[in-house]
Amino acid sequence: MSNENILMENEDVEFIESEASAQLVAETPEEPRKIRKMSANKVNIAKKVIMYFILILFLLWILVPFYIVIVTSFKHWEEANSPNFTWWPTQGFSVDGYKMIFQKPIANAYTAIMTGFLNTLWIIIPPTLLGLFTSALAAYAFAKLQFRGKNVLFGILLATMMVPGMVTMVPAFTIYDLIGWRGTPLPLMIPGMFGAAACVFYLRQFFSGIPTETLEAAKLDGLGYVGIFFWIMVPLSKPALIAQGVLGFVGGYNDYFGPLLYLTQPPLQTLQIALTTFVSQYNAQWHAIMAGTLVALLPTIIIYIVAQKYFIEGIASSGLK
Repeated sequence: MSNENILMENEDVEFIESEASAQLVAETPEEPRKIRKMSANKVNIAKKVIMYFILILFLLWILVPFYIVIVTSFKHWEEANSPNFTWWPTQGFSVDGYKMIFQKPIANAYTAIMTGFLNTLWIIIPPTLLGLFTSALAAYAFAKLQFRGKNVLFGILLATMMVPGMVTMVPAFTIYDLIGWRGTPLPLMIPGMFGAAACVFYLRQFFSGIPTETLEAAKLDGLGYVGIFFWIMVPLSKPALIAQGVLGFVGGYNDYFGPLLYLTQPPLQTLQIALTTFVSQYNAQWHAIMAGTLVALLPTIIIYIVAQKYFIEGIASSGLK
């Protein structure tokens, strides 16, 4: 056999071996790839199952108390105050709890729910609106105006957010008692009219996202700082303002400790205090308390439904894109 034939045969063998090796390499990872894909799918399914399980538990944790409140509000007095809880009114539905909360105050022994509700509204609405206005003014100054000491003042403002409210409770109570505000709604109203540090911080971040070129164009049209605030900043920041207004209203509406501390006269007591008056030394009118709780929830639910679009937009965004 000639050398040429031997070389050709060796080349053919090498070619066949290389083809076989390439085919083996191409076919071998296919099976492990399928196994890895199936394992990944199983892991994803397990993650989804765990996630939905946690979400369902969280949903039940929220909805079950609401269900108990609703069912208890429609029970008779005996069943509502029974030590044995029932998931359904076995003695039939009753609206006695709702009738009780709409009664007028009896010998000033307690404040009716409606009186407390009206007190709550006129105590928290003025500081909510004025506080939002002053917070927006401060946020506008920190975001768009240039003045000496701006960063230092903003740092001090942020530092006040780190101070717990309980630290300033005793000094504030002493001051309000010395100036004769104890027993009046003024401690709950006047401080809130000067704004809140958290609101200023949030609105400043939102105002900072508004292009400065827009404000410069407004200046060329003859607007001053006040005009820019009312005609440019406020309309463009409506979602953020509504979101902070809703948060401020809900915070004041749910406040229990402040009214308990300062409003010592029953005619001035707010809704949260009025609910506790149905708990006496010997028993609790649980059907009336639950009915009052549902009535107390209505304003916040209505406000959220009406302002839901702006609330979500104001929380999710941080200025103009």
